[in-house]
Amino acid sequence: MNIGSGRPVVRVAMLSLMAVATPSQAQDVKLPASITMTAYDTGSSGFNIAVAVGKVLKDKYKTDVRVLPAGNDVARLGPLKAGRAQASAMGIGSYFAQEGIFEFASKEWGPQPVQMILASTDCNNISIGVAKDIGVTEIKDLKGKRVGAVVGSPALNTNMAALLAFGGVSMADVKIAEFASYGAMWKGVLNNEIDVAVASNISGQAKEADSSPRGLFYPVMSHSDEAGWARVAKIGPYFAKHKSTCGISASKEKPLETSAYPYPIFMAYASVADETVYGLAKAMVDGYADYKDAVPGASGLDVKAQNFQWVLPVHPAAVKAFKAAGAWKDADEAHNQKMIARQKALTEAWTGFQKASPPEDADAFRKAWMAARKAALLKAGMDPIFE
Repeated sequence: MNIGSGRPVVRVAMLSLMAVATPSQAQDVKLPASITMTAYDTGSSGFNIAVAVGKVLKDKYKTDVRVLPAGNDVARLGPLKAGRAQASAMGIGSYFAQEGIFEFASKEWGPQPVQMILASTDCNNISIGVAKDIGVTEIKDLKGKRVGAVVGSPALNTNMAALLAFGGVSMADVKIAEFASYGAMWKGVLNNEIDVAVASNISGQAKEADSSPRGLFYPVMSHSDEAGWARVAKIGPYFAKHKSTCGISASKEKPLETSAYPYPIFMAYASVADETVYGLAKAMVDGYADYKDAVPGASGLDVKAQNFQWVLPVHPAAVKAFKAAGAWKDADEAHNQKMIARQKALTEAWTGFQKASPPEDADAFRKAWMAARKAALLKAGMDPIFE
């Protein structure tokens, strides 16, 4: 897979060291001379945060960090699966990869053993941005409007379906336009090719659209609308009610009732060396003060604000760093063991499915796998969630 064609590779570098690691830090954190991470496109909040974290790794631990921008989930995970990258600043596609669904329900992929390091939930939201010039004020009024989708990005596309559902709008109710990448989709807003796209309200692409002649706003998702939130949960169970106090359409003075989930989700495969994952986690915890104000959204990586009982397991090597920081509780450990057991059940289901001579046709393969996946999870006493 060539994710670099036409895209820059950003190397985090510096002209002079801003901080020097203490001897105790240097002994405790043992990072390789270079680390490669993947992230969303250049300018996205996830990309910017990855660069900010990379600068701290360079400043304090003399570790060079390359951040590879990629337009969809498959492209972001490809280098990790191949061993060419050690970590990623992913979105909710990491959850879909764990579950082996959507684009990951293929013979090339299947369920992936991806595990969290740290994730950001900050003052921003993750929702749908709507061009102001179409005269719409609520999600329910988006029927018939032009909506962006990204090829090979189940995260963005499922997010769109879930968020539209808040207003009782389905993907069949809108005009879908497909783009090759996240960045291209947002260029579609600028070029008046689409009216609605998914992004954090602090992303560079959303800000560019907001400053354009079209303008941009984020609709209210009232937290008292239980029916609307129930519709969201059926499609995107990882979404949570969130009061945004920064970014487009929000401020501390006028919080926006909206949606969010952790983003970016710094994660690695379970197979990545414990020393590397521990080093990343420890460096991100210890260096928090040095990057938290560097770019919008980075402050959400505070270890004390983490939700360790979410839909993905935390890498055991990262757990060691969180225990040292006094941020890991017994309840977190119990939940984490359940999530690791879920990954094991999914992996075993995939192995058994592959041995059973699955269909060659891609669509038939997906349907057969989803049926086998459901049966295996139910047998293990786990909710399939996606069918």
